[in-house]
Amino acid sequence: MAAPFRVGILNDMSDGPPGPGANLETWLRLAADDLIKACRIDRDVEFVHSWGLGLPSGTAAAVERAFAALVDQDVLVIVGPAIGDDARVATPLADHYRVPTINWAGTELGRSEYMFHLQVGSHEDESIVIARHLAATGAGRVGVVHDRSPIGRRHLSFLVDEAEAIGLRVAASVSISPIAQHADAQVHSLLDIGIDALVYLGLGLAAPAVALAASQLAWQGPRMMNTAGMRGYVPEFGDAIDGWTYIDMHSDGNTTLAALRRRMNIGPERGAGPAYGYDMGRLVAEALARAPERTREGLKAGLEQVKWLPAAEGLEGTLLGFGHRDRGALHGRYLVVRQWRGRTSVEV
Repeated sequence: MAAPFRVGILNDMSDGPPGPGANLETWLRLAADDLIKACRIDRDVEFVHSWGLGLPSGTAAAVERAFAALVDQDVLVIVGPAIGDDARVATPLADHYRVPTINWAGTELGRSEYMFHLQVGSHEDESIVIARHLAATGAGRVGVVHDRSPIGRRHLSFLVDEAEAIGLRVAASVSISPIAQHADAQVHSLLDIGIDALVYLGLGLAAPAVALAASQLAWQGPRMMNTAGMRGYVPEFGDAIDGWTYIDMHSDGNTTLAALRRRMNIGPERGAGPAYGYDMGRLVAEALARAPERTREGLKAGLEQVKWLPAAEGLEGTLLGFGHRDRGALHGRYLVVRQWRGRTSVEV
């Protein structure tokens, strides 16, 4: 019997099983089995897990250990991490060990020769979409609460640059701990100066505190956040940010996602999770099928040969693929503006 392809899964959101994101193997297996049945992959695919609770709650060292553990288990490709700060930790490791890796975080800084990137959000692009959306609503002065972290600072930088380009003014910004449970002082300081719109930028753990503070201060103006709002599919989180507009990764008009939902009997309450899980699975499976040789270098070449797959993420027409020096998987309008209204996410 032929030795299986070994695919590593790095979970940086937990220090042990099962942890958040544990169902990623389901989507990887689905896509691999599809190509095995189509005789495009000629052997089984085996998944190897490693856990290391990364930033901001854990440590960079935990991610480093989890990555090295997968390398030692002879995986041909690694999937993960999921958090932007951890993708920055793992990127030099992928190059050092020469292991093709696909992170599903939000930063373009998580790209290199061996580090590929399936954008689940974007620290760079999201802020541009937010600025343009707020300008279109007529907002002139924006106040921003951002995480005191690389994620929050990078979001803010791109928001400020885009706002300047389109005539939107970031009147003031304040930072907050990425794990803060209270944000009264920060939000109050912004509302005191007179703003037209309130924005939160960050990982999302502090988002309910920001939303609660705005609610208690009876702020009724436009409220918008980055893909932190995708956490609203958890009911308690969704209740806290009700009324907030945010950036998501799935569109009601995406036919690839609609077909997946019919196939798997998935309702819209699952949000974007099935979309980016399925997209990741197809990227890995296609790389296995296209690899010119069964080595890590072969898998790297296989990833570069994945082109023009219709994505389940984003608006209809969004495409998946990589290329020579092209390490960002999603091409097109992959960010979708949505709003939470009574526990339901509505496309804007």
